[in-house]
Amino acid sequence: MTELRTVAEFERVVRLFDVIWRPEPWNPPITAELMRALTHAGGYVAGAFDGAELVGAAVAFLAAPAGQALHSHVTGAVRPGAGFALKLHQRAWALERGLSRITWTFDPLVRRNAHFNLAKLAALPEEYLPDFYGPMGDAVNAGDESDRVLAVWRLDDPRVARACDGLPHRPAGADGAVAVLTERDGCPEFLPADGPAVLVAVPADVETLRRAAPERAKAWRHAVREVLGGLMAQGCPVTGFAGGCYVVERRSPSPG
Repeated sequence: MTELRTVAEFERVVRLFDVIWRPEPWNPPITAELMRALTHAGGYVAGAFDGAELVGAAVAFLAAPAGQALHSHVTGAVRPGAGFALKLHQRAWALERGLSRITWTFDPLVRRNAHFNLAKLAALPEEYLPDFYGPMGDAVNAGDESDRVLAVWRLDDPRVARACDGLPHRPAGADGAVAVLTERDGCPEFLPADGPAVLVAVPADVETLRRAAPERAKAWRHAVREVLGGLMAQGCPVTGFAGGCYVVERRSPSPG
């Protein structure tokens, strides 16, 4: 794991991300020129290597509040374990500079990413962002709206420290939670459930669904936006991800 600083290294990152996302020429996740500017201005670009082969990379920039936060714009990896190693390196980099949190966005429908971010890293969603990037011209996101969740990784949280030591976070309310959005015959199904904690399901593999059944993928997009986005807009905290579902606490509104 190492920081990258040269244009030649940044060009390798661009080629790696081309393999992962297969973007249209007009829509690269990041350019070598922008990585050069970011690192010159004190930002973060790092690579994970298997021998001499670049197998993962992450790009981040300093964010508001000044002196407290780093925003991780893009991370991609092609080897198991490389993504986790990159996040550990990114956390160490941020802590060395006195930063207390790292934020990033992810597609709430991608189950493996939700598990990685909320269970394996113990980050927590704090904002639902409908169609955040607009249309995206790549093989992963094409044909779908670019809803994102803003994940916040509080670097000194004991749950985060335990997760970084290899103990994934499981929210305390997961076992007693009731489903308000579930899957039935591959489609989203709304349930009139109530309770102190609720479950919002996502499809097992939305990326395949986009290609094979785009209308079903669209139904999932709108259902998760309505339920998860709606709960978050009401101030209900997402406490984690378990069993393919977001776990959300329902808090009673304050009196008055």
